Amino acid sequence: MRKPNISNTKQAKVLTPAKDLATLEAELAEQENNLEVNLEDTVLRLSDYLSAVEMVIKQTFDHRVWVKAEIRNLSSKGGHYYFELAEKDDDGKVVASCRGNLWRFKAARVLAKFERATGMPLERDLTVLLKVSAGFHAQYGFSITIEDIDPSYTLGDLARQYAEMVDRLTGEGLLHLNQQLPAPFDIEHVLVIAPEKAAGLGDFQADADRLASTGACHFHYHNATFQGNHAPAEIRQAIVSAQQQFYETYQHLPDLLVIIRGGGAVGDLAYLNDYELAALVAEQPIPVWVGIGHERDKVILDEVAHTSFDTPSKVIAAISGHLAQLIAQTLQYQAQIKQAAQRQLNTAEQQTARQLSQIQSQTIGQLTALQKDSDYAWHSIQQSAQRQVKQAARLTSEHYEQTQTLAHQQLTMASTASKNHQTTIMHSTQQQLIQAQRDSEHLRDIVLLHRPSRVLKQGYTMLTDVKNKQTLTSSTQLYPEQTVNIILKDGNATAQIVNVNTDKKATETSDIPA
Repeated sequence: MRKPNISNTKQAKVLTPAKDLATLEAELAEQENNLEVNLEDTVLRLSDYLSAVEMVIKQTFDHRVWVKAEIRNLSSKGGHYYFELAEKDDDGKVVASCRGNLWRFKAARVLAKFERATGMPLERDLTVLLKVSAGFHAQYGFSITIEDIDPSYTLGDLARQYAEMVDRLTGEGLLHLNQQLPAPFDIEHVLVIAPEKAAGLGDFQADADRLASTGACHFHYHNATFQGNHAPAEIRQAIVSAQQQFYETYQHLPDLLVIIRGGGAVGDLAYLNDYELAALVAEQPIPVWVGIGHERDKVILDEVAHTSFDTPSKVIAAISGHLAQLIAQTLQYQAQIKQAAQRQLNTAEQQTARQLSQIQSQTIGQLTALQKDSDYAWHSIQQSAQRQVKQAARLTSEHYEQTQTLAHQQLTMASTASKNHQTTIMHSTQQQLIQAQRDSEHLRDIVLLHRPSRVLKQGYTMLTDVKNKQTLTSSTQLYPEQTVNIILKDGNATAQIVNVNTDKKATETSDIPA
């Protein structure tokens, strides 16, 4: 087999980078025509043909250019790095792909500069700007040699993706959706999503265990990976499964969902900038508190969460502070209730004392008047008897003995009647006084029996609204999902109304005026 004549190829004009694509294609077509004339009757070996192609590529594309591409795959061996690069259209379809090589003698410098500038390692799915030169090998085919990587382009692309994600969440009404939920009144059950055995989780759990030991709050932990391409999917799965398990156990939703992770490389945060994960967090029916261990950088979870904290320790500190504030407010309400009850008791005692004093004064006045009437009647009877005796003596001196006997009889009868009348009056007065004293004591006992503290000790409770401004005495004041306060003899409790059954007969009876 004859060796191909490639003298014309060696003498071909080398294209410079300044020429546009049309000029380049025209000159290549001219070279191909010249080759076809010289080689059309020549049978070439594959190695010879590929050697010619390699020489053409070297002579034509011996300059370096900047190329934008997406890293579809990346591997390393012996210090060398091997890339699979691609370009995608707007629909995500691959329109171009090739292999790329970053050789060992340049890899350390290029990768160190990239990580130093971006804070993250070079990995798959990143869009990068590469300085490359074309190469062709008869055995391994076409590939490009990577000379340098521009980290500023990758940072700009990540920022662009972050901004597009924020715009999309805003347009769909998800960015501030979770923030519109009210803060939990009482934090009793908390779902915690965190990396397993992470330092941030340890700091959080140390304070959470102390809080849980008091019985004030219960924490339910679920683990997920927070870095790597599969991190967003694992976190989403952990959130969904945690909610399902909690609802199956307690038949209601938890009070709070906490997503935490400690500090680490800045590049690790990029894995949390995932739209699907952000949308799931935004759509949670309960408040989501996020504690990502970076004070300077934000992730998309910080944007959509109900409340964002710099570190996991600040999340548990906020939970403890919320519960402490709730306890302080409850103690304040308890003191106000106690003071109000004491004021009502003092008022009742004062009213009872005034009524007792009035009854005693009225009784003494009535007794004095009765005594005066009795004395007057007694004196009147004595005077009348004396007049009758004198008159009888003057009129019937001859009948002295009969008159004297009759006078003595009348005097005896008058005296007996007067004594009986006096006894009756005194007895009646004493009965009224005794009855007045009994009524006063009975009224005092009724007042003392109805003291709030005594009624509560007998097992009764007092129901008020959540702000303790109104005492609830009728079922018409209640409604489902209403939060009420229950006051007991030794404390109080907060409850939520599930169902209200109204006794219509009792309601109609209470409406009839007494």
